[in-house]
Amino acid sequence: MSQSHFFAHLSRLKLIGRWPLMRNVRTENVSEHSLQVAFVAHALALIKNRKFDGKLNAERVALLAMYHDASEVLTGDMPTPIKYYNPQIAHEYKKIEKIAQQKLIEMLPEEFQEDYRSLIDEHHFSDEEKKTVKQADALCAYLKCLEELSAGNTEFTMAKVRLEKTLSDRQSPEMDYFMAVFIPSFSLSLDEISQDSPL
Repeated sequence: MSQSHFFAHLSRLKLIGRWPLMRNVRTENVSEHSLQVAFVAHALALIKNRKFDGKLNAERVALLAMYHDASEVLTGDMPTPIKYYNPQIAHEYKKIEKIAQQKLIEMLPEEFQEDYRSLIDEHHFSDEEKKTVKQADALCAYLKCLEELSAGNTEFTMAKVRLEKTLSDRQSPEMDYFMAVFIPSFSLSLDEISQDSPL
């Protein structure tokens, strides 16, 4: 039985910082970001199913979100202003991302490669799954901006404005619901979010 370095690589996602060009009050790594995106994507899928007649598999969506940045363990986290500086750079980065995804999948024992390919390679996602994960990813970046701004870090002001436009472009009833019900709490202190439900 040969050894696989797949999970050893994934464990290093915690070493890859996000927002590398920004001054952060609290740094964020790709591993914790991926978990938050999984939480939010799962919620968006449930909201869509329960309130807006959706037919998404919420558990699968959560898994797709968990792995959505897995290739960054090989590529690093490219700063957004660089990644989307022009269409050619964005296109080339997508190709690099695809190569990294394939390299990760090939680290697995052959009998498990197709199982993980369906979670890592977005060509195996339905349009609705892809849309939901992208919405959750943008929402989590927006939440990071809110947290930094509420801690007094104005460095995230323009990022918040940019993400508001992104969220507007990706708007959906389930995202509107999530934003109305869950987002306001992110600007509150621990005391404020605890007063309605003391332990």
